[in-house]
Formats: sequence, structure tokens, C-alpha cells
Amino acid sequence: MPVQQSCSGVDAWSGSLYDTCIFMLKLCAQISACCLLAMCWCIPVFAAEIIESEQAEFRVVEVARGLDQAWSFAFLPDGRILVTEKPGALRIISRNGSISAPISGVPDVINAGQGGLLDVALHPNFTDNKLIYITYVGGKDGRVGAELMRGRLDGDELKDVEVLFRANPKFESTKHFGSRITFDQQHKVYISLGDRGVREEAQNRANHLGVSVRLNDDGTVPKDNPFVGKEYVPHIFSFGHRNMQGMATNPISGDIWVHEHGPKGGDEVNILRAGANYGWPIITYGANYSGTLITEETTRPGMEQPVLYWVPSIAPSGMAFYIGNRFPEWNGDLFVGALAGRHLRRIELDGDRAVGEEVLLDGLFERIRDVRQSPGGDLYVLTDGLAGKLIRLEPVMTP
Repeated sequence: MPVQQSCSGVDAWSGSLYDTCIFMLKLCAQISACCLLAMCWCIPVFAAEIIESEQAEFRVVEVARGLDQAWSFAFLPDGRILVTEKPGALRIISRNGSISAPISGVPDVINAGQGGLLDVALHPNFTDNKLIYITYVGGKDGRVGAELMRGRLDGDELKDVEVLFRANPKFESTKHFGSRITFDQQHKVYISLGDRGVREEAQNRANHLGVSVRLNDDGTVPKDNPFVGKEYVPHIFSFGHRNMQGMATNPISGDIWVHEHGPKGGDEVNILRAGANYGWPIITYGANYSGTLITEETTRPGMEQPVLYWVPSIAPSGMAFYIGNRFPEWNGDLFVGALAGRHLRRIELDGDRAVGEEVLLDGLFERIRDVRQSPGGDLYVLTDGLAGKLIRLEPVMTP
């Protein structure tokens, strides 16, 4: 018969000094046992263990905790880490794990639904120009949309702040903002924008719904964008997307990779091509949340097929390629955070093909919002919640 431990049931008080001392000793012992039991429930089972994945052994190290709905992060050259919190704060995590007060100069954001302060990225020449780029949700009179700003980081302040891009049109809807940022090897900046829940508009190149956007680093439109000089919006690089919440530049090929949320099933990983149509909602591997069909088509000529798709959905968020010496077994792999699946997904690649997958950190029991490789070659993940954590995966070094 299993034994059930309880924090109650302390021996009765006898009244004598001896009995009082015995009582107090037993009380302290039982309180200690209960506290230890509570701690065991609060700490992930692998916190002090070596995790053996298919190709590598690693430890999980908690860098910081207590973040409020953290959404993204970026590594500063001096070892500190910028992190955004969806309610509107940009903070810095120091090398000892302390979390700063909010950085001043960040524009007011609208924190509603899926919107708020979202992605953050450093300019490729940050060491010289100190420029950072942030996407956030702004608007007025109840109509909102994604916007891109940049500013110069000076100590604990953003200076010379300017808005480089505003997605249009704006709606009352507070979902599907997309809003990831990456730079290509020519320092062009890319932004992912969701369909805002108006799915048919993802096929309309006359607006910014369900598209990727490509800009010069000052916010102007590159002359070689695919729709420049046509009747369409010149910012657009690709269209037919639903809600891209992962975007990363492949360090080997230079291609921009994205992933996006499907509806009920049909999450996708795609490689962006100039002017390409990714099919939403005409083709999809997902269904309506009610289970009814969106379309019977999963392919159509002239529409891109994903590198990989998931049914059921894992609700992907955040994306990073791994290229480093700390985990040589993972070189060239793609890592994706999972919100619904509450894990980190490792995708093994052979060029542009996905040839294997592995689930990591499923014992963490937390939604993973973002994943990045540090300059030193470790892998960091950011958890989503009212007491979010920044966690480092570091290899187990063999003697």
C-alpha cells in the first residue's frame, strides 16, 4: 500500500518541557520535509541531471526568472541580453542573471490579445552604430497593427527613436500580428506580418496582411523588391502567409526561413522566395478549429510547398539555426520553440530538406516562446508566462 506523506498530524502537546522540546523537534522535521517536497514539485526533474538527446548530452541552466510574458531576446556584445516583455518593457539581463528596470525611450505599445512589445534584433553593425530594431503593436482609436522602430542603445536608454514601418490597414482585431525580425547577409531587414484573422486578405498584395516585408535598414524600400513598380505594395517580399512567428537567416545558404501557425493543424516551415505565394488560405494542411474543412487543396501550381508541416499543431514560436563548436552534433540543425507542445523541436536538415526531428525539454512543462544561439555557441530558450525564464542549454564536457 503506498505511503502518503502529510504536513499535518504532529504529535499532541504533553505540557512538559521535555515533551515541548520533542514536539518542536518533530515540528521542525515535518516542516522541513514538507518544504523539500514542495521544492521537488517546483523544480523540473532534469534540473540537476544530464539530458541525453539523440545526438548530444547537455545540462539545463536557469539564467534568469521572473519575466512578465517575455517574447524575444537578443545578445549584446558585452555578454548581457536584451529581452522584450509583451506588456511593454524592454529590459537587460546582466551576466549574473539580474533583470534591469525597463529601458527608457521605448514607444507606447498596445498590449492586447496577441499584441504588445514583440521582437527585438540588433543591427548587424551594432558594435559600431548601437542600433536595435523592435516590432510592437501600435495604433489609435481602437485600430491597431504591427510597427517597426529602431533606436540607438545608450546605457539604459533608447535614443534617436524613429518608426521605420507601419503595417496597414489597422483593425480592431488583436490577433495574428506575426512580427519577427531578421537581417539578410546584405543587411536588408525582414519582418513577418500575420493575416490579422482576415484570411482571404493574405492573397491581396495591395495591403500588408499575411506577408513578409523587406526593407533597407533605414526603412526605405529596396529597388529590387519583387513588386516595386507594380500595382502592389512595394514593401512585400512574399505573400499568402497566415501568422509567421519564427524567422531566421540560414547562415549557410543565406536564405530567410520562417515558420507559421496553421489553424487546427498545418503549422509550416517555409523558405522565403522573392514574390512567392505560400497559398494561405487556398491551400493548407490544416482545418478550421471546429474541425470543418477550409479547403480540400493542399497543393496548387504556382504556390509554394512547405519544407515541413505539423498535424496536429505544435504552435511554433521562435526559430534559430545552430552553427557552433559547443554542439558539433547539432551543426546545421534548426530549432523551433513550441507553445502548445511545450517543448523545443530540433529539426535535422539535409540542405533544404527536413530529414529528422527530435523533441527536447518536454519535461520543462512550459511554453517556449523564443530560441536563439549565443555568440559563445550555447543554445538559449525563453519561456512564456507571468514568471518567465531564460534558460541555457550547455554541453556536458567529456574529460
